[in-house]
Amino acid sequence: MAAQEFFSGLPWWVKWIAVPVIALVVFGSVIATVVGFVVGLLFKALIFVALVGGLIYVVRKFISGSASSRSDW
Repeated sequence: MAAQEFFSGLPWWVKWIAVPVIALVVFGSVIATVVGFVVGLLFKALIFVALVGGLIYVVRKFISGSASSRSDW
């Protein structure tokens, strides 16, 4: 409630331009660090999923190839 009363007498450009710009200047590095961490984590998760999928594909190919050569015996 106090924030609404505080901002009620100010012009629109203070509420919608000045305050967000000041927040970005003050907290910009924190926001960039968090976004960078999240993007890095998602990239690592994507790499992990691709590697595990590739491993499963190679193992299944190897097992199916060796099973067919065993049946030839």
